[in-house]
Amino acid sequence: MSVSLYQTGVSGLLAAQQQLATTGHNISNVNTDGYNRQRADQSASLGLNNGNNYIGGGTYIQDITRLYDQFSYKEQVTNQSKLGNADSLNARLTQLDQVMSTSGQSVVGSLDKFYQALNGVADNPNDSGLRSIVLNQANTLSNDFNQLTNNFDTMSKSVNGEIEQVASRVSEISKELAKINETIMHSQQGGQPNDLLDKRDQLIGELSNYTQVNTVKDANNVMTVMIGQGTTLVAGITPMTLQVNAGDPDSQKTELRLVSGSSSVALKGATLGGSLAASFEFRDEHLSQTRTEIDRLAMAISSTLNDSQASGLDLNGLQGANIFTDINSTQLQQGRVLAHSGNSLNTQAQVNITDVSKLTTDEFEIRFDGTDYQMNNLTNPSAAPITLVALGGGVFDTTLGFEFTETGAAPALGDKFTIIPTKNSAALMQTTLTDGNAIAASTAIGVTPSSNNVSDGKVEITNVINPEAAKGYDVTVDVYQIATPPLPAPQVPTFEYRVYNAGTPPPAPTIVTDTYISGENPIIDIPAGSPDFQIEISGDLVGSGTNARETFTIANAFGVGNGNHAVVMAKTQEVGVTNGGKETFSKSLAVSTSVVGSKASNANLTADTAQALFTQAYNRNQATSGVNLDEEAANLLKYQQAYQAASQIISTANTLFDTILAAVR
Repeated sequence: MSVSLYQTGVSGLLAAQQQLATTGHNISNVNTDGYNRQRADQSASLGLNNGNNYIGGGTYIQDITRLYDQFSYKEQVTNQSKLGNADSLNARLTQLDQVMSTSGQSVVGSLDKFYQALNGVADNPNDSGLRSIVLNQANTLSNDFNQLTNNFDTMSKSVNGEIEQVASRVSEISKELAKINETIMHSQQGGQPNDLLDKRDQLIGELSNYTQVNTVKDANNVMTVMIGQGTTLVAGITPMTLQVNAGDPDSQKTELRLVSGSSSVALKGATLGGSLAASFEFRDEHLSQTRTEIDRLAMAISSTLNDSQASGLDLNGLQGANIFTDINSTQLQQGRVLAHSGNSLNTQAQVNITDVSKLTTDEFEIRFDGTDYQMNNLTNPSAAPITLVALGGGVFDTTLGFEFTETGAAPALGDKFTIIPTKNSAALMQTTLTDGNAIAASTAIGVTPSSNNVSDGKVEITNVINPEAAKGYDVTVDVYQIATPPLPAPQVPTFEYRVYNAGTPPPAPTIVTDTYISGENPIIDIPAGSPDFQIEISGDLVGSGTNARETFTIANAFGVGNGNHAVVMAKTQEVGVTNGGKETFSKSLAVSTSVVGSKASNANLTADTAQALFTQAYNRNQATSGVNLDEEAANLLKYQQAYQAASQIISTANTLFDTILAAVR
């Protein structure tokens, strides 16, 4: 009996020792990330048959198990991925909001100061100092646009760098997981390698911060890891890696590929989840959209002021030259087209802007189908495809404010191009006017109504195409209502107009003559076909008697003291140009800034929500798997007492054995 008692005491001693060791292991790892609390599962040994009774044979430690809840852990991993996505997007959008709030406001300030200086020239057109101030402010404005796009470039490079770093870390995690899987597969000898399982789960937790993760275990506890929407990253003991390649056709939009051996497959970054998806979303959507809006604004300012400048005369009586870079310079036209790498050799194209007000912030893809060019909207895929209209000479109209032009070899079937109509407009915006005297402050011609006119009708100059030629005109415009009896409704009066040289009135030949009905506002080219300028007749020009004509004189208005055209240029600040002519320059920038601010605010709320959900999931998982020091301290005392009690059993067995030996001596 003493031998049995001795064995029972030893089993209790060994069991208590393992319980103490496990408890100590838990306490030691209380601050270890990813550690799951362990428990020694103790069971009674099979009893010994003694007559009609079974005498207990002591105890043993059946297994050391992890206190692990796969469901709460999976919830934690899922919320970790959402938190990684939300935090990354929040940080990026906050940075973009700061850039727009600082550099964007600098553009607003520079634009206001430019127009203030231009108003000064309108008041004193012959003041060279004021003209120099206009050019200085123009330089500041273009530099502010350049700086804003430099900030965008810096952010884009930062995002690309982060994508590359994360891809490298994901590849490392993939290899580590495959090694752990292999170790686990070869260590299945009854017990579970708990610390290895903890390490594997810790790596899965880190991986979930970068991308959405799903896992499947086989009968040997070997794990297959899938990322994104089901792409296998680790197949048992075989790891795959992520590779970052230059984008096609835009090399700055880097792409991800999943590599296994010598083969690879492209991954859609925006569907991966986690911080990787946030990086792609920010770069390809939010940052790209903001950059395009700023490019469109820079283009609108350059185009509007250049066109307005070209309609007036400078101090030397010459047509005003461009203030800013021509929006259709060769460099800008070519930069708007990105050819895909699979295109046929020497196939090239460029884009010419025809109407800034029609331009959207969308990107397009133009593909040659063997007969026509088909254009699809990449930003809005639901938009109907457009078949480009051939205008001749390799030029094709898109109907969206720009033309597509072939400049290289004839295209082949399947050739495609990505079109960004506003690309580089802000980055390449420069103040090209260097002489203040070249600011076209003077109008070329003016309209003077006759003192005998009695109606409220008007003749106005709407567009001057060639101001140097226009100032040489001295013409008369007269309009009268064709005599008719009272007209029954819905008929309306008819008017006739004539434009002729003031020195050679009719019956000498006129420059142009025609009729129009009341309510129409005819636009008249002078001369017809290839006009130097255009006029518009508005209102009912009814004279004081039958066949009486309302007369207007159009003649040279140039003068160094004439600042009327500077007034016209200054008014462009209040004219809607972008977004279909609905937004002024300042409003366009304000809208872009407010949209970014709204996105940043929403991203911050989303990040706070994601953090709260993750914290709840983490706490639920820790309630099962985390180490509680109070509980472990109590266990330490309990198992210490058990160890001491087992020692007493052994001591008692020794005493009994010594007594038996003494009895037989």
